[in-house]
Amino acid sequence: MGPGLLLVPPSTNRPGGRFRRVIFVVVVVTVAAVSYACFHLGTFLYAEDPLQRGDAICVLAGTRMERPLEAADLYLKGWAPRIVLTEEVPDPGIAALRHRGMELPSNAAISRDIIIRLGVPSAHVEILPEIHDSTAHEAETFRAIAITRGWKRIIVVTSKFHTRRGGFAVRRALKGSGVEVIMRGSAYDRADPHHWWRTRADVRWAASESQKLAAYALGLGM
Repeated sequence: MGPGLLLVPPSTNRPGGRFRRVIFVVVVVTVAAVSYACFHLGTFLYAEDPLQRGDAICVLAGTRMERPLEAADLYLKGWAPRIVLTEEVPDPGIAALRHRGMELPSNAAISRDIIIRLGVPSAHVEILPEIHDSTAHEAETFRAIAITRGWKRIIVVTSKFHTRRGGFAVRRALKGSGVEVIMRGSAYDRADPHHWWRTRADVRWAASESQKLAAYALGLGM
C-alpha cells in the first residue's frame, strides 16, 4: 500500500490516542464549567427577592448603618409597619471599657437612634434583647417573634453577598411556620455581584460566603 493511501495517522487508532483525547475533552469541559461558576459566583450569592409588603422589616446584624439605612428607607416607603433590630456579640473592647466605668451604645442602639432621626416613629423600631452570635441564631429569634405576633411575611435586610446564606438560614428556621421570607440586599452596600472579582473586598466577601454557605448546606451552620 502506497503512502498516499494512508489517510488516517496510525496513532489515532491506538487506544492511548483515544484515551488522551477523552482526557483532553474532560479537562476542557471541567475548566469551562469552573470558569462559568466562578464568573457567576457573585450573582449566585446575591439572592434578592422581589419586594412585597410585609409585617416587619428584620435587620440582620453585621453593619452599623448599611443595613439599618435600607430598613429605614423600606419603612418610609410603606413596605412594612415596623423595624426589628438584633443585638450582636459586642467588640471585646466594649466590655473592657465597661469594666472601667465607661458605657458605649451598641451598634443596634446607634442604628435605632439614626432610624428614628430619619423619621421612623420610635414606637415602630425595636431592638430584640437577646445577644446573637450567628445568622442562624438571629433566624431562630425571628421565628419566635413572628409566630408570637402572628406575622405572615417578613422582609429580611442584609448585605448583598449575604442574601443567599441569610435566606437559607431564615427560611430553614421558619420552615413550617407559614411565615414568608423576603430577602433584601441593602442599596448602601457597595459590593458589585456582577463583577465581584474586581475589588479585594468583594473577593473576600465572596470567598467567605461561599465557604459558610457550603457549611450551611451540610448542616454545620448552627
